[in-house]
Amino acid sequence: MAYRMAGIDVHKKKLAVVVADVEVEDEYQFERRWYGSNPEQLRVLSEWLIEQQIEEVVMESTAQYWKPVWGALERYWKPRCHSREDAGRMSGTLHLAQALSNRGRRGRKNDFRDAERLVKRLVSQELVLSFVPDAEQRMWRTLTRTRYQRTRDKIRLQNQLESLLEEAHIKLSSLVSDLLGVSARRMLKALADGETDPAVLAALADQRLRATPAQLHDALGACTDLSPVHRRLVKMTLESLQFVEQQISQLDQEMASLLRQHQDAVERLAVVPGLGVDSAQQIIAEVGVKAATFPSAEKLSSWVGACPGEEESAGVNRSRHSPRGNRQMRRVLNQAANAAVKHKGSIFEIVYHRLVQRLGHNKTIGVIVHRLCHLIWIILHKGIRYEERGPAVSEQSRQRRTARMIRTLRVLGYRVEPLTNPA
Repeated sequence: MAYRMAGIDVHKKKLAVVVADVEVEDEYQFERRWYGSNPEQLRVLSEWLIEQQIEEVVMESTAQYWKPVWGALERYWKPRCHSREDAGRMSGTLHLAQALSNRGRRGRKNDFRDAERLVKRLVSQELVLSFVPDAEQRMWRTLTRTRYQRTRDKIRLQNQLESLLEEAHIKLSSLVSDLLGVSARRMLKALADGETDPAVLAALADQRLRATPAQLHDALGACTDLSPVHRRLVKMTLESLQFVEQQISQLDQEMASLLRQHQDAVERLAVVPGLGVDSAQQIIAEVGVKAATFPSAEKLSSWVGACPGEEESAGVNRSRHSPRGNRQMRRVLNQAANAAVKHKGSIFEIVYHRLVQRLGHNKTIGVIVHRLCHLIWIILHKGIRYEERGPAVSEQSRQRRTARMIRTLRVLGYRVEPLTNPA
């Protein structure tokens, strides 16, 4: 029986689809068809692929336009392929190729040629394929990435509020540690509602605030001459901040409900130095509950982009720059690494102080990220819990290093007697 594959060049409104038997010895004979990208046309495409007895489908990752095509084929075409009596091991497999790995010669671009090139390069294993999780995990990714965008919106609004206050000569941010804290919000809300007396605004501060009433009175003195336009802008910014915070809270609740059945995995990751509940949820959304897609910790590190790269020519590695990898995971792990090295008594703090003098901060953080990748894979894949053994590991490392130094000195002819009670 012929082994048939399909290639799809994805556009916003239409799809260029080609199918061919890839087990022939001669040149592939492609059959070409155009399809729309609307839901009805995607169902028709699925039915045609079933009639053609297509075993595998490959498409390009063009912006976000590949997602509805992938979803429709996953819903209509894939189950029918698996239910066939003669279904093989790869029957019903969808592949998503990175667009750069399917580039053709300049001036020779054609939609059907691009689709045919996808099939040819997939057979010859020349495509760089992306990891696409199942529908449930894709929903987790959508939630966590949306929450990250809302957090960025909150920071942007906070910066706008501070810039607006500086323009109005209100130096409140110089006295409070958090411009969106309880005391600062009470004062800003009263300011936006029309309060003009600095003493009244200063009295709204919490007693635990380090700034004195006199300092607050001086910082808020410009509110007596504050223009109505500035008051309205402050009020609008505060309302926008409140709305964004409500959305973040709703997204947190939604994510917690979706991952409730995987609470144990979240807890096991959250106790790792530098990580927390939010970081654990983002990691699980990116790699899965058990990281089953990655057969080893090295594979996960390579996918994240937390390992040295290879650019070898004539046996010489000319560049060890890390690959691009998954941007979301690299962001989370870089933040976690910078927090982990500040965790007192942790192994990450010990490793950081051991390497930072020789490698510098950035490269040392890269080493910590690599270690975090391995640790995350072990925790998720093997289902074990993290145990902090920083001081013990440090003592063992010091003893091994001392013994190695003594051996080296004795080989050089020195007479060295180790201290019985070293300082």
